[in-house]
Amino acid sequence: MTRERLSARVQSVPPSGIRRFFDIAATMDNVISLGIGEPDFVTPYTITQAGIRSLQQGKTAYTSNSGTIELRQELQKHLNHLYGLNYDPENELLITVGVSEALQNAMLATIDPGDEVIIPEPCFVAYGPSVVFAGGVPVYVSTSVEQEFQVTREAIEAAITPKTKAILIGYPNNPTGAVMSRERLLDIAALAEQYDLLVFSDEIYDRLVYGVEHTSFAQLPGMRDRTILLGGFSKAYAMTGWRLGWLAASAEIANAVRKIHQYAIMSAPTVAQYAGLAALQTGEEDVQRMVSEYDRRRQVIVSGLRQIGLPTFEPQGAFYVFPQVSGLGLTSEAFVEGLLYGEKVAVVPGDAFGPSGAGFVRMCYATSMDNIETALERIERYVRSL
Repeated sequence: MTRERLSARVQSVPPSGIRRFFDIAATMDNVISLGIGEPDFVTPYTITQAGIRSLQQGKTAYTSNSGTIELRQELQKHLNHLYGLNYDPENELLITVGVSEALQNAMLATIDPGDEVIIPEPCFVAYGPSVVFAGGVPVYVSTSVEQEFQVTREAIEAAITPKTKAILIGYPNNPTGAVMSRERLLDIAALAEQYDLLVFSDEIYDRLVYGVEHTSFAQLPGMRDRTILLGGFSKAYAMTGWRLGWLAASAEIANAVRKIHQYAIMSAPTVAQYAGLAALQTGEEDVQRMVSEYDRRRQVIVSGLRQIGLPTFEPQGAFYVFPQVSGLGLTSEAFVEGLLYGEKVAVVPGDAFGPSGAGFVRMCYATSMDNIETALERIERYVRSL
């Protein structure tokens, strides 16, 4: 009998629910994609030039495992300016290969086999697997459109057991576009204090909010040293391909994460770090320009979907809209498949992000206004055909 070559841990995790329909779409012509969560803007010129300059100046060696001290110092200024947070650049900030690496390594550094991590859903598809790969057990709690997809204290507390080690939240939310109110975040903070829990807070979309203010979980009273704060450059600065993220935590936790980062990664790409430094120093005007355009598109797609007859929660953050399609008598997957084959518009079934997403689909409006308007015409035609 041949020994099983793949670990049970890896076999227990399904492939990303986002990819299937886009692999199909890639074989088709004239498809409008409202699927992949990626800015359609190119990285702003000054940021790209900073990266190019670093190469021309021969800055092609490894940096410190933690990232260049200049970038960490600038990140500290950035977090202090936005949220009044203070982290020691030497011991409490770590530059990573995107937020994905930061999240996975944070899990590996803090979660033991059997530890439970509570995750509100719908949520980013990598959250559960990141817990599983660390040997932990993801415990999902549902959110609903009636509660604006904000997780409640009651839902989290009902899921807490003696094995619960942490809560993982991601707001502004992918896929719903929901933003947590400060009051609801304070409820979670109270639970974290009461039950002595860590909180992983993925705030990659913190700059992409519309008409509301983002509250960083780490800025809540008593939460700084209980929070593993995750962020990055991909979304706000249109730098997805540069693969640059960061982690902020107490020295104890940051040093433990750094240990894994040392062995697995060494250091984030040097060229990306110099680009990231320029982003923090010079990119604010570009961020505001892109956010303004996302807001314009957001209003058009929400209004358009509602006119078509699809009930649509109004997102206040990120660049996703999450219309409800269950009223058409179709599952999320059937709607997505029919729309792709029938009208060549690619979107993502809502239940790819968890059971609470059943009956919804995710559409990304980080694409041109022409694409959005044409997609709305095609969606309306498809809905009418049903």
